Amino acid sequence: MRAVVQRVASASVEVEGRVVSEIGPGLLVLVGLHESDLEADADYICRKVLNMRLFPNEKNGKAWDQSVMQRNFGVLLVSQFTLYGILKGNRPDFHVAMPPQRAKDFYAALVEKFRGSYTADAVKDGIFGAMMKVNLVNDGPVTMQLDSSRTTRSASEVSEDAQ
Repeated sequence: MRAVVQRVASASVEVEGRVVSEIGPGLLVLVGLHESDLEADADYICRKVLNMRLFPNEKNGKAWDQSVMQRNFGVLLVSQFTLYGILKGNRPDFHVAMPPQRAKDFYAALVEKFRGSYTADAVKDGIFGAMMKVNLVNDGPVTMQLDSSRTTRSASEVSEDAQ
């Protein structure tokens, strides 16, 4: 599973000209599902996103000190299979992305995992499979990429997860 996490002042998703989800300050998370993803991948991405220290602590002035949960900010999840696109010549190929029929249920379970791990009302999402317009006001900008693949995680991340 791959997640591109952006710290935002605000973000929204529009489908067919109407806003279907929006948040104020928080994190916009673009989520790509790999064909081999398992529940453990969803657990890892959920835990990391909710606990990443991407926000300053306004009380002590420390940068990179607080998570989205500590600040009680919003999380907007957007399914984006193109995160697993590979160029073949000039044309994108998405054969390693999870097939849509399986991805829909897997993504819905991921959204529920975020809601169950945080405040349900703070977690919003787009509409799976829809053509969406994602609007955002970057804060920073701060953008991080997470990959749950065991082959791409460093030894330090694996040992950190064990703690």
